[in-house]
This record gives sequence, structure tokens and C-alpha cells, in this order.
Amino acid sequence: MTDPIRKNVAETTREIYDQIGLPTALENTGNPLKDAALITVPEKRRVQDITAELRKAAEYLKPAQRKGTAQMGDLQSVIHWSNRFKGDTSALYANNDRAAPSLTCIADYHGEGPAEPTNEKGDPAARHCHHRAVYPFPLSDEWKAWNAVSGQSLDKDEMGEFIEANAKDVLDPTPAIIAMEKSDENQDFENRLIETARQIEGKFGQLHSLLAMSRQFQVYETSNLEVSSNRDTGEQSIQFLNEHRDKDGAPLKIPNLIIIAIPVFTGGAAYRMPVRFRYRKSGGSIKFILSIYNPEKAFDAAFDEALEAAKEATELPLFIGKPEA
Repeated sequence: MTDPIRKNVAETTREIYDQIGLPTALENTGNPLKDAALITVPEKRRVQDITAELRKAAEYLKPAQRKGTAQMGDLQSVIHWSNRFKGDTSALYANNDRAAPSLTCIADYHGEGPAEPTNEKGDPAARHCHHRAVYPFPLSDEWKAWNAVSGQSLDKDEMGEFIEANAKDVLDPTPAIIAMEKSDENQDFENRLIETARQIEGKFGQLHSLLAMSRQFQVYETSNLEVSSNRDTGEQSIQFLNEHRDKDGAPLKIPNLIIIAIPVFTGGAAYRMPVRFRYRKSGGSIKFILSIYNPEKAFDAAFDEALEAAKEATELPLFIGKPEA
């Protein structure tokens, strides 16, 4: 029996492809970054979408677009980043949440003008908003410490330990503040603190007095009976008047304000703020309360100063709030 004529490999392969068909491109315009890439695989096989693979291959050596979010460590860095990558549509967004303030630069933000949803070629001003830098303003340790105890009830030892640990933040009042006299010769902060003390009927004390009070403070309570009567109706009322006195029986006269100077943000300028000092006596227990007076004003001043510096250095529009997700 004669062996059949043997064909070479190339001939055999060609015959097989003639039978099953070659892959064919469908709707492929040659731009893998923009259009879908569809191919038909040999007969009796499914159509396969290889768009993602082609785009990945096209970006193997060089990305097609800038994207990602850079985390900045200080204000100057986000300013430098903004100036390096900014374009005609770039913008700044400031989140004024006092618990977590931040500044964001979006290099590829949307362009100005109204949206064009009916434009067949797409909205010409739309951008991906993928390229960003974020600077989370770090609240200073001093700011966090004083705000943590503000308005809280502390016993004598707790109050003393806190004041001793943060004594560097407490300022003694100047002679003008002690005298409570506003004058054009005073510094601005002196007149501001004097005005605050007048508004809340306060008196500023010194650090050494506060420390001594935390170590030795004792309150003695006396009750006096007061009887009043109405001659026309004959009605009478009885009232107990409680007074707090020191161990010698003299009425207590203690300052109810102190001055602190602390930065809002790490590395920032210190802001002078009044802190209200109060105590409560209930039976044999004494509780002290330290409350920062109007801390929002200092926060807003520090935040606005930083935003103004960023806006001036980058010459970009600034929006207060959060950008589109």
C-alpha cells in the first residue's frame, strides 16, 4: 500500500485556517484610547471585546492622561504643585470643616460655561477631574489639647495637672489688661481682650494664681436666711442666700478669665484667646471648668489667612466646600 502524499506544515496550517476562518476586526478605527476594539474569532466562536487590553497596551510605556491624588505635607507644597500642573480650568477647593480642614487643587477641573448635554461630540468644557493634590491642615497639639478640655468638668487635681502641663500656653495679662482701660496707646490685642472681658463681666488672672488655686483651693459655703413681705397683700417669701467664702470667712474673689496663646495649625502663628474659668461646688466636691471663649474666631482667621496665601500664590479661583465626587 502506498503512503499518501505528505504535505508540509505550512500547507496544512493554511488549509485549516481556510476552513475555520481568520480573526476579523469590527468597528476598529485604529484609536485604542478612544474607540472600542471588537474582533470576530474563527467561525462558531463568540465576538470578543479586547478594548481594555488594547488600551492597557497603548499605555504600557506612557500614560494617556494624568490622574491620581497627591497628599501634601504643608501649604507651600500644595502651592508649588498647583503652579506646576495648573491650566486654564484648574481650581482650588477649601473644606472649612473645623474638625478636618483641607485644601484641594484640581488641575483638570471643568471649564467655565454652561453644560452642553445635547452636543453630539460631548460637552467641550467637561474634564475628568482625576488629577488632584490635597493638603489636610494639621491642627496643632495645643489646639487639640485646649479644645479637648474646653467645657469639661475637672476636679482639682485634673485641672492642676492640665495647667502645669500646658503652662507655656498661658500668658499673664499686661498692665493695661489688668487695669481694664481701653486706649489708643494699647496694642490691638489688649483692647480686644479688654472689650471681651467687659462683655462677659470677666477679670483676667495670672498663671501663678491659677496654679496656687488648683493646689489649695477650698470653698466654704454659708447660708443666710432672707425674709421679705408684701405690706399690701400680707404675703411673705423666704429665701436662702448661699455665699462662697475662703477659709478665713472672707468672700471669694477669684479671676474668671485667663489668656492663652496657641497656634490653630501646626507651625502656624499663635492666637491670643480668652479662656473662661469657673468652678462649681456640690456638697464636698469642687469641679473646675475651662472654656475657650469664641475659638471659632481664631480658627476662621488662621484658615482664611492660609487660603488667601494659596489663592494669591497660585492665582486660581477658590471655592469653599467639597468638589464633585
